[in-house]
Amino acid sequence: MVCARGELGSAVDFQTEVEPLLRKHCVGCHGGVKKAGDLSLINRNDALYVVEPGDADLSVMIDRVTSEYEDELMPPPEHGRSLTKSEVQLLRDWINEGASWVGTWSFEPIDSQSSDVPIAENDVNKVDSLVAVQRAAAKLDPAQPAKWHRWLRRVYLDTVGIPPTAREFENFRTSYEADPLQAKTLLVDELLADPRFGEHWASVWLDQMRYADSRGLGLDAPRQIWKYRDWVVDALNSDMPFDEFTIKQIAGDLLEEPSIDDLVATAASRLTQTNQEGGTDDEEFRVAAVLDRTSTIWQAWQGITFGCVQCHSHPYEPIEHDEFYSFAALLNNTADCDLNDDWPHVQAPLDRRDYERASKLDLEIAGLKDCLLEKRLASVNESTTSIVDGNLATVQANKSTTIRKETIEGVDQFVADSTLSADTTITLEVISPKPLDSLTAFAVNILPLDPEDARANPEWGFVLSHVTASLVNPEGERTKIKLVDVIGDEPDPIYDPRDSLVGKNQNGFAAFSRIHHPRRAIFVLEEPLSLNANQMIEVKLRQQARALGSFSLVSRRGFIELLDAPKLLSSLSAEDLSAMKSELTTLKKQRKSIKSVPIPVMKERPDKLARENRTFIRGLFLTKGEIVEPGIPKILNLDDRQVSNRMDLANWLVSDSNPLTARVLANRVWARVFGEGIVPTEEDFGVSGQRPSNPELLDELAGQLKDQDDWHIKPLIRRLLLSATYGQTAENPQSLVEDPANEFLARGPRFRMRAEAVRDVALHAAGLLSDQVGGAPVKPAIPDGVWKPFFGGDKWAKLKPGDEDRYRRSLYTYTKRSIPYPMFASFDAPSREICNPRRLRSNTPLQALTTLNDETFVECAERLAARMTDHHDNLKEQIKFAFVTVLTREPSKNEIETLIDLHETLTEDNVEANKVLQSLAAVVLNLDETVTK
Repeated sequence: MVCARGELGSAVDFQTEVEPLLRKHCVGCHGGVKKAGDLSLINRNDALYVVEPGDADLSVMIDRVTSEYEDELMPPPEHGRSLTKSEVQLLRDWINEGASWVGTWSFEPIDSQSSDVPIAENDVNKVDSLVAVQRAAAKLDPAQPAKWHRWLRRVYLDTVGIPPTAREFENFRTSYEADPLQAKTLLVDELLADPRFGEHWASVWLDQMRYADSRGLGLDAPRQIWKYRDWVVDALNSDMPFDEFTIKQIAGDLLEEPSIDDLVATAASRLTQTNQEGGTDDEEFRVAAVLDRTSTIWQAWQGITFGCVQCHSHPYEPIEHDEFYSFAALLNNTADCDLNDDWPHVQAPLDRRDYERASKLDLEIAGLKDCLLEKRLASVNESTTSIVDGNLATVQANKSTTIRKETIEGVDQFVADSTLSADTTITLEVISPKPLDSLTAFAVNILPLDPEDARANPEWGFVLSHVTASLVNPEGERTKIKLVDVIGDEPDPIYDPRDSLVGKNQNGFAAFSRIHHPRRAIFVLEEPLSLNANQMIEVKLRQQARALGSFSLVSRRGFIELLDAPKLLSSLSAEDLSAMKSELTTLKKQRKSIKSVPIPVMKERPDKLARENRTFIRGLFLTKGEIVEPGIPKILNLDDRQVSNRMDLANWLVSDSNPLTARVLANRVWARVFGEGIVPTEEDFGVSGQRPSNPELLDELAGQLKDQDDWHIKPLIRRLLLSATYGQTAENPQSLVEDPANEFLARGPRFRMRAEAVRDVALHAAGLLSDQVGGAPVKPAIPDGVWKPFFGGDKWAKLKPGDEDRYRRSLYTYTKRSIPYPMFASFDAPSREICNPRRLRSNTPLQALTTLNDETFVECAERLAARMTDHHDNLKEQIKFAFVTVLTREPSKNEIETLIDLHETLTEDNVEANKVLQSLAAVVLNLDETVTK
């Protein structure tokens, strides 16, 4: 007999009972991917087609899951077993109770006041109280407090990534004996203020942003973007609020007066992989970069798998296919493309002390450029007559016979086929259909071959490498017309339009690398000309540029405007414009004197050149669907806000109406400290991920982070490190048996360190670890035969022992996506090709072989042995020094005796004295405890 839930006196819980049942049996066909029969059971509104709240007998769902007819039964026999009687009764009870529908738990508002649990007498803070409630429910007893030296090592590794020195060990012992609580509190505050904190925690965020020093796809050549890595370190050390941290990375360039730091922060989005191979389609890989940024934001900030929505609606969450492209549209109007130069850049000073001065100069230069363009365009428009009708006599190209003249909507245009090669010069003979008193300029207008289609499917652009003009007399003789200025249609293009006046040049006025909209540049004459009716001038457009070695950047359609602008030359030579030009030249010279490195950053295209946004049918960028407007998924737009650009997006991510960002961040911090997140699936806070082991604790931490701490993460880390939960010993036999994953936190955290820390601990113990902060990536020792890059120019010059760069912190090691640093790869560091929300820890023989035989670890054993000798002549004291230095504890009697026995055995075997001590040092460096927190 199956009892109805009402008889048992408890209501059906949708999230824990009904939703898993629907996901297991139904949403494979009736979900975001297939929607069989136009039915989706992802959200309540759609489900109401087959559910009648309050009456199971009238609900089609019950009819179908209980049908006696095979062709009506759900799920169909070929798709799986039928529902059991208890499962059907569960659905009946749920429907009869009103078919309540609670959305994905993580989409619900944060309830940081959900728990009224008081802080108990032995608890340090609310963390302990909320942990204690669940632990008691699981009938587990907490572990004893960890010994002081265990806690000391743990807290050092969690804050600065290396253990304390022998002196720091003794200093803390003294402080702890005097006042344990004060000693702990002061030490945590001191370590959180240590510059090494940012170096240790930076790799956590760099995993999310897929930071690498190489481009990734194809040749995987080097990319100079290390200033972003240093920005992350500085931001963490200064405890930059996470809302500011977010806004600067996503939209720092859109701030009112962005500084160098603000622009460098946007390099987070430029860490997408690029393809330098010749013959590739840069638009394909530009689009791939935009979609990667979209998925990365959702993984790093929202903890939601979003990439699948590129091809279809989300299989489990109420997020529609077109909403992916609405979100991607927020990121789709930036100026970068997939070409070798990584433009646009910011020139970031090598010396941080120059940042403020450089930022000020950059703002002044940008302001002057905008003002100059505005004034110059105003000068053109003032009292100007434009002649475009019937003014094109002939067109020809030096390398094509298919270029022709067409009159389109009354305008004479040149139109070429789509296969013009580079080094093409288009010659246009332009006539004046009526007398002109003052020809002071002409405008070159370049259009896509298909203007309507180009907005969605942009064509290859053009670069006018050299533009010349000549006056043609009736006899056909040509007199060169001197051109003195070019006025483009955007203030800060990749190439200076005036370069079109330089003969030996490949740059100039351009649509780089694609053309979506008509483009216009005005070429100004040195002296005005008077033209008779039907008098002719000849304009030559020389185009020499290529993209990716294969694609010619040549204009294929356009026309010439003759501009009768009598006031133009006087306006352009006016005193105020001349002064501005002079000031601009001076400012540029001052800026160039500051030694800088170009870092790829984000830059928004002008509104008039904005890209059109469409869905991709089945995720393929070549098959465009409907036009979409920028926006965020409806399910998370809780306050119905307008989100139309990257700044709106950044503000929404950290708004009170977005519950995910604070939860994801609090969980990420918890996972780094305790080894596993409250939500174990850090990458998936959705229906298919694991639910939080302690929802009240997660919301308490997220609420405190956002509201109490104003998004500062150091106070959160401080609370965790000083909690009694963190301070437990990792030894608890009951918990190890009954709760091996330590879900209920009845013992302290104990797990293997991150790859970078494993290496840094060894260097630190050897006294080799450099304390230099920041700078270009370094290439320390690497095994022979590993470095075989596709790009021959990417050399790995082996640093000799004694070179400081050989001993820099692991954070600064050159990260190449196609050839990960072997030691890091062995210890589970990601290749940084995609966003990596968490590292899955493994335990393999390669790890032991690495710490035994890798050149770095062998050198560390040598240096540790030398330090042991320097420290004391007595072997017992030398062993004690090694243990304190590496393990932050004194050795046991048995450990001392074992190492002394090894020393005697090696000595009897006539091993050199220094090699004997090196072997002892290697033993200590290769203990499991050494690589474990």
